[in-house]
Amino acid sequence: MASNPAPPALFDRALLKQRQERARKSGPATFLLDRVAEDFGDRLQAVTRNFADIADVATSGEWLRGPVADRFKSVRRVDLASDGENLALQAESLDLAVSALAFQFVNDLPGVLAQIRRALRPDGLLLAAMIGGDTLIELRQSFAAAEAECEGGVSPRVAPFADLRDIGGLLQRAGFALPVTDVDRVVVRYANAFALMADLRRMGATNVLMERRRTPTRRATMLRMAEIYAERFADPDGRLRATFDIVWLSGWAPHESQPKPLRPGSATVGLEEAVKRGRKG
Repeated sequence: MASNPAPPALFDRALLKQRQERARKSGPATFLLDRVAEDFGDRLQAVTRNFADIADVATSGEWLRGPVADRFKSVRRVDLASDGENLALQAESLDLAVSALAFQFVNDLPGVLAQIRRALRPDGLLLAAMIGGDTLIELRQSFAAAEAECEGGVSPRVAPFADLRDIGGLLQRAGFALPVTDVDRVVVRYANAFALMADLRRMGATNVLMERRRTPTRRATMLRMAEIYAERFADPDGRLRATFDIVWLSGWAPHESQPKPLRPGSATVGLEEAVKRGRKG
């Protein structure tokens, strides 16, 4: 039987690695990762069972080491291979998989989730955070309006972000039980649009789309983008809003002790409660 073809690559992961490394060397902007790491610590405190074998999947840098290492004796790092995003995980080799702000740059997220699901032992847990939802909606709209006005067309600049329903569906498709998603919306304020873009460079999170524009943006377009941003998204004090949606996702490898899943759309509990309901070890 022929294997399913790989999905088209959206992201230039080699370029992403280069930009993340450049950001680390030049002084990274870590406020989102710091927030996620702290939240990981809180959410893991809600888990009442024991985990022996834990993997951190593709988190950039060392931000998860503290909150995860504080709870568990050892955590191994698992990176995405450059050829096909393989995780090189053995079946049923993990009790817990965690990941912080990495999945939004995965070309084949369904495939990666399926690999993690296969690597989890029965009643093993995936707990991850990724950028999604309406992240950078202000910048996206401002760039689109400026390019349409100044250049007569729009080029791909900001990666498409998955929403809660999409991610929940992917967890189900990958075979996770009790899939739950929720959003932590962070609104950051900047003096101007260029200060936001500087932070994005310091996150290593500038445009790495395969279909990105390969020529420099015209100065007039950049200035018009900044004007539109200020016109549409300024607070009364003149500072500009920038939205970051951190999407949290969790799912358990199926086990006979777990509650039966509800029909789609009927979930009434949040992520923390769902985590607490995992089988106690």
